[in-house]
Amino acid sequence: MGSNAAMLLRVKHIAALFLMAAPAAHAAGPEALEAFAEGRFQDAAEHADAADDADHHAFAARAILAGCMTGDTEPRHEHLKAAEARARAALALDPDHIEGRLQLAISLSLQARPLSTSEARKSGHGDVAKELAESVVEDDADNPYAHAVLAIWNIEVLRRGGRLGGVVMGASLKQARRHYEIAAAATPDDASLHWQYARALAAHKPKKNREAINAALRASINASVDDELERIMQSRAIVLAEALQTMKPKSVASLAEGML
Repeated sequence: MGSNAAMLLRVKHIAALFLMAAPAAHAAGPEALEAFAEGRFQDAAEHADAADDADHHAFAARAILAGCMTGDTEPRHEHLKAAEARARAALALDPDHIEGRLQLAISLSLQARPLSTSEARKSGHGDVAKELAESVVEDDADNPYAHAVLAIWNIEVLRRGGRLGGVVMGASLKQARRHYEIAAAATPDDASLHWQYARALAAHKPKKNREAINAALRASINASVDDELERIMQSRAIVLAEALQTMKPKSVASLAEGML
């Protein structure tokens, strides 16, 4: 069970959830915020890099990772390491910085994606990512994005390890639903949050969870979007909603597992 547990801790799909949080107005200047909203993520990172403080370092990490997450190919390792470096720079200046913790978790989770089970276990990236999400909840009990991450973590544990894995790791669909409901109550109009929950359930058991998946997809598709990142996540929700109506459950699960 040791190797299975290690595999579970990779938390393969939690990264996208951290990118949902809209950047706080104080986190970067107007040029960086405008570039981010328009999907010019590299420009946004460069604008943020002009300042040396925790907010700007974390925002630069977020912009780089948004570019990785919205691409059509597997994120490049050097980009993930660049984002990690900026997140760590934010935490070096402010160890309690929430956005810095979230962006560090993203970069580590994405770096674990292409690794084998043994490599992922040795890296410890999954353990750290989950701990970072939990630490955010401890400091900000109603943080919707940390709750969303923990919802996905519970589903992923069950998908990879089954019922026994859930018992060993302390995961359940009940906990996943509770975390999702807290997150959705805080940000009901967030397309990405609903999309990620639907995607995780569809990758796990699309037939059994069909009603919950459809409800989350409808919430994502009907949400107002105000930046390019949200638009892309919403477009993915539309694709999965169509697949759920036209494809067999096994094919839906395979499709959802490969999406971010």
